[in-house]
Parts: sequence; structure tokens; C-alpha cells
Amino acid sequence: MRPVLHGDLTMAGLALLAAPPEARPMLLARMLEEADRADSYRKTTGRAHPHLGCGSLMSVAMSRPRMAEPYLDDPDYAACLGLVLQALVARAR
Repeated sequence: MRPVLHGDLTMAGLALLAAPPEARPMLLARMLEEADRADSYRKTTGRAHPHLGCGSLMSVAMSRPRMAEPYLDDPDYAACLGLVLQALVARAR
């Protein structure tokens, strides 16, 4: 997966927000795996993956349904962003 920027976090959070709470952990795991696959494809071919994008978390998240961005103090959205951040910290360890 490409380095994660603010937009990656935001788009992933909005994709999670559009999913039922119980489905969010599995959806996030799938998005991270797809970003890894797309990045490998990009490194091998020099082109973006035809379905998964350029290897960024944002490109994978943008291929899914997303909610409009609420304010950061929305508890459900904050929980989604927290879920993404926790997964990124776990991957870094």
C-alpha cells in the first residue's frame, strides 16, 4: 500500500461509515488488502490496477459507497476514523 495521507484516512472512514457497524472491521481489512494488491500491481506493471486503483487506501475506498463527510465530532464517524487509525498502527508494528 502506498503511504497513507489525510485523504486516505478520510475516504476510508467515509466508506466504513456507509457500512453497518458490525461489517466495518472486515470491510477495512479487505480495503487494506486490496490497496496492497493494487500497489504490487502498480509496482510490477507501472500502471494502476484496472479495478483497485493506484495502491492508495483512498483509491480503494473511493470505489465503494461512501457517506457525505460529517463533522469530526460525529461519534460514529470518529469511531470509523479511529478504526482506520488503529489498523494502520497495528500494520506498522
